[in-house]
Amino acid sequence: MTSAAVARPRAFWADIRFLLGVVLVIASIVGVWLVVDAARQTVPVLAAARTIVPGETLRADDLRVVDVALGSQAGAYLAPGTLAPGAVAARTIGDGELVPHASVADPDDLAVTTVVVSVTQGLPAALAEGAAVEVWHAPQSESGVFDEPRVLVGAATVRAVHESEGVMATGSATVELVLDRDDVAAVLGAIARGDAISVVPTGAL
Repeated sequence: MTSAAVARPRAFWADIRFLLGVVLVIASIVGVWLVVDAARQTVPVLAAARTIVPGETLRADDLRVVDVALGSQAGAYLAPGTLAPGAVAARTIGDGELVPHASVADPDDLAVTTVVVSVTQGLPAALAEGAAVEVWHAPQSESGVFDEPRVLVGAATVRAVHESEGVMATGSATVELVLDRDDVAAVLGAIARGDAISVVPTGAL
């Protein structure tokens, strides 16, 4: 009998390896499909309909529902119907920004308030609602005489800006600021003394 006439049986381990290879290929394809499908799925979450500053109560008119693909991060954002009554913004939430749970707080947990200051030397163009600012003051040593400017409050947020208008306008403006309650006394003291107050944007959020 010649060697050509003898058929060698296929090794069992070769069949197992082939089957395992097929299973791994199928599993890889299914895994990629699941990842792509999950990334394409959208969920409804809340987004700010305008700029919201720290301490403001979040109302239905301030928010809108948007459908976005967030994947595993969906749980980090507020879903419709999950906003607690009376909840306030813990930080500035920009117009159109998705609202994270971390940016919302109970009013009792947020020690901020608003103070209105008068500014006479003009306002920077970047001074808009929601802008992060420093408050500077030049102490008035005597009538019309001011010392070198210095930082009065290192971190505050602009809530509103009201500029003088009309023929009797003096070029002054009032700025409503959101700041920590611990800084209120210093600001009110500077106002009472007649210090020159400036509001300077920092560019931070």
